[in-house]
Amino acid sequence: MTKATIGFAMCGSFCTFSKAFTQMQRLVDSGYDVIPIMSQNAFSTSTRFGKAEETVKRAEEITGKDVLHSVVQTEPIGPKKMCDLLVIAPCTGNTLAKLSLGITDTAVTMAAKSHLRILRPVLLCVATNDALGASAQNIGRLLNTKNIYFVPLKQDDCIKKPNSLVADFDKLEDCVTLALQGKQHQPIFL
Repeated sequence: MTKATIGFAMCGSFCTFSKAFTQMQRLVDSGYDVIPIMSQNAFSTSTRFGKAEETVKRAEEITGKDVLHSVVQTEPIGPKKMCDLLVIAPCTGNTLAKLSLGITDTAVTMAAKSHLRILRPVLLCVATNDALGASAQNIGRLLNTKNIYFVPLKQDDCIKKPNSLVADFDKLEDCVTLALQGKQHQPIFL
């Protein structure tokens, strides 16, 4: 029995992809129907963390669905009520800024805009080196935005990267359950 349908959108914080895929698999194993979504960068960029083709293949193997990776493909998410919840994991500082300012120019930001316009929840799993710098204002705005929820954040290396925050990916499934109920996991900052 399917619990709910979750859009699982990935942005280009490539160093956290392995954590994101672990959570994607956990959601599928827990009975959620998961629709994979990737920004153009996540979909097409090969890095030291993996080749683009392998990344796309992994998402499709976990979910059994083709990755949505264009604005045209993700625009119907809201009107067709394709998801009960949209998870953005990882959510980069770039995507945080776009979401906080209403910019819709990627598959992920379109998925979020389309989903939010029908008043459904979006769960952000942030991974950015400037969360306590330039991205702090965007996090602040989004904390006060209806239907936006956060996976709890923590500093990943307070000495070498004092402005960096990364969500605790292991809390993602608990946050999914709460966001579907309209509740924010507490505490937000670990």
